Parts: sequence; C-alpha cells; structure tokens
Amino acid sequence: MSIEKVKAYFQQFNREQEVREMPDSCATVELAAKALNVIPARIAKTMAFQKEEGAILIVTAGDSRIDNSKFKKLFGIKAKMLSAEEVIAIVGHAPGGVCPFAVNDDKVTVYTDISLQRFDTVFPSAGSLNSLIELTCDELFNFSHSKEWIDVCKDWQT
Repeated sequence: MSIEKVKAYFQQFNREQEVREMPDSCATVELAAKALNVIPARIAKTMAFQKEEGAILIVTAGDSRIDNSKFKKLFGIKAKMLSAEEVIAIVGHAPGGVCPFAVNDDKVTVYTDISLQRFDTVFPSAGSLNSLIELTCDELFNFSHSKEWIDVCKDWQT
C-alpha cells in the first residue's frame, strides 16, 4: 500500500506521525481543500508526465495549470500525462494519491513549480486517496528530492 511506503519514508525524518489520514477522500484539490478547510491553492498537486523512459513529476499549487508552451520549452517534449496504469507502474502511487515521496526513483524525476512559493506551508498527498502531510515549501522540495524549482504553470498569479 502506497501510504505505508510514504509513512516508512518519513520515518527517516521522524515525521511519519504527521501523515494525516482523513475520514473522507482527498483525491482532488477541491476535496482536499474542503477536508482541511484551506484554500485550494495550498494543496500541492503532483502531476505525472511521460518522458522517454519513466516519468516527470511536477508538484504545483492547487490553483495552477500546466502551461504547455513553458513545459515544451523547458523539457523539449510535449506535455503528455501518464495513464492511470502507467502512473501506478512507473511512479508507484495510484491516481488520487500520487505524491513525490517514496517513488520509484530510478524512473522518476521530480520538479517543484514556483506557484507554491507564495505559501508558508502546503499539503501534498501522502500516497493514498485520503492522506496528506503539511510541509513548508523547502521541506517539500527537499523531501521529494526535487531536481529544481521550475516555472511551467499558469493561471495562479494574482
């Protein structure tokens, strides 16, 4: 089970007890924001895209969308999301619970979008449809082994 992998991953930081399991689904930005009583933008959604071998994970603010031209300029490929089956096989988490922690590292490269940097803390999924963890942006970046901060999103600027 993915949440168990994520909790085990956070043991090395003594943070496994901070993984929250909510009574209801948090599988979408809207559901997670409602469950936590926060604005949707503070939900750190993780999106999985195809690359030649494996996947690119981009963690973005809940109110942002991928800007296809920025994505193509940065990565040199068209932004094509993985299918549900590919996400499970390549990333190691099921859709609705995809997170940048405890992933299949040999096939996955994680990036963090600057749309998150306007918040002190954000809430990424923790490997299941009803789990989350609150992290600072620096913690999210470091714990996810993000390669770099990138700017590939639109519709989030105020």
